[in-house]
Amino acid sequence: MKKIIAIGGGEIGRPGFPIETTKIDKEIIKITGKKNPKLLFIPTASSDSESYFETVKKHFGKSLGCKTDVLYLIKGKLIKKEIKDKILKSDIVYVGGGDTLKMMKIWKKNGVDKILKEAYKKGIVLSGLSAGSICWFKWGNSDSAKFKNPDADMIKVSGLGLIKALHCPHYDVEKDRKSDLKKMMKKTPGIAIAIENCCAIEVIDDEYRIISSKSSANAYKVYWKAGKYYEEVIKKEKNFKLINKLF
Repeated sequence: MKKIIAIGGGEIGRPGFPIETTKIDKEIIKITGKKNPKLLFIPTASSDSESYFETVKKHFGKSLGCKTDVLYLIKGKLIKKEIKDKILKSDIVYVGGGDTLKMMKIWKKNGVDKILKEAYKKGIVLSGLSAGSICWFKWGNSDSAKFKNPDADMIKVSGLGLIKALHCPHYDVEKDRKSDLKKMMKKTPGIAIAIENCCAIEVIDDEYRIISSKSSANAYKVYWKAGKYYEEVIKKEKNFKLINKLF
């Protein structure tokens, strides 16, 4: 079975912030079928932040029972075989937030994009939030340009294409997202899946459902049709539905 849980955003317990996504994170663990799965954290988007890994260890390791490891692609000098072994021997890959464009460039340089597609086919759970949710989609509405220029617009970044849509994270908490997505979708075929913080899309094989760790958090299907812009709430239901009905 192929498994993805892409989270729109939320905190996992960094110093000074609450833990917001536990209910979703427990689902990530549950679908491995293991009580203490091996979770590999990939913090490329945050420039291999060690403090981010400490937070992951505390939340997923100490609190939720995962055996945690990390893949440093900037600080670490691993050969491709070591990178491949780390990824393919994990039960969960969890990708952190940050600069999506930078992350995708580093992944391609190291062959990580191809290895993650292999992990997907193998049934390893692919997950993450923000940059770590965009990466599983065909494209993403990304704030990568803002890392150099805070006044820059959102940009369209290519992901791994495992979900055939554009993805916009942080749909409720970052003020530029809605207007930028509306403009971006005018030039993008198909639909966008916009996800608020504390909400996620869970995709297993060719089926999906929307899950959340906060009842008010939603996901939306966003698209242009015949010159009109649509933003439709995707219902949160217990049962899975065919994902091609969404597209």
